[in-house]
Amino acid sequence: MNSSSFLNINSWLTAIRPKTLSAAIVPIVVATALVKASGSDVQIWISLVALLASVFIQIATNLINDVIDFDKGADGDTRTGPKRATQAGLLSRKQVLGAGIACLAAALILGIPLVFVGGWPIVTIGVTSLLLAYCYTGGPFPLAYIGLGDLFVILFFGVIAVGGVFFLQTHRYEFEALIAGLQVGFFAAILIVINNLRDASQDVRVGKKTLAVRFGARFSKIEITVLAYSPFLFGLVYSNIGWKWAGYAPLIVVPLAGRLVRGIWREESGPAMNHYLVMAAGLQMAFGFALALGLWVSGPH
Repeated sequence: MNSSSFLNINSWLTAIRPKTLSAAIVPIVVATALVKASGSDVQIWISLVALLASVFIQIATNLINDVIDFDKGADGDTRTGPKRATQAGLLSRKQVLGAGIACLAAALILGIPLVFVGGWPIVTIGVTSLLLAYCYTGGPFPLAYIGLGDLFVILFFGVIAVGGVFFLQTHRYEFEALIAGLQVGFFAAILIVINNLRDASQDVRVGKKTLAVRFGARFSKIEITVLAYSPFLFGLVYSNIGWKWAGYAPLIVVPLAGRLVRGIWREESGPAMNHYLVMAAGLQMAFGFALALGLWVSGPH
């Protein structure tokens, strides 16, 4: 691996997978708006630090996943998804793994001021987040390889991320934070389900037992349908407590969810899923910002 490859920004963009970063950005944006809706003062610096830490953890997860999937043979020459940096020889295993560890270290450093604000609960969340970034595909029981990847994403990039930032700024946890976390987490999980649906035939060969492998394509398509529509129903909770805009604003993206679901049901698994992976990331961003706007204007003025 020559130095020009190391300095090639396109190679690093391939490894980082910027289209997946919506999963790290949306929960912080929504949590910040939820603080405003709850009547508490928004501390922007906390949200910005949490956002950077979340992005670094997401990038670290992607980089470590790139290396471990390569080591286990999950990213072979017959891969149908976007190419991976290590498998394609764009970067060396050492370079990608080193960058992943560096991102985890950056997230750890960014978490220090948050610990001073939130105390031991934030220590627990931070340490767990760093461990799970590795355990998603690494360790003796890699979550993605035993069918727990979907649940991990809902909890980590939804419930924990939203609840953690809300707690940092209000020093309490409320039911609305759980609802917002589930909404955000469900859309993040769609990315994983589509990815697993596309790669099911390859994953079987390397013993990667995702839900798509365990239960088949039809199960995954039903899962995507439930994940895509349920967050809109959760919005009824906001309407019942008087935050009507938080319930109504996200409805503007229902047609996008419908397009995604119809497309998934029309297509067979395989390379065609790459288009819907991009669509799912856009749907998550659109829903997240619509929900955040609805929460923000629902709060006291």
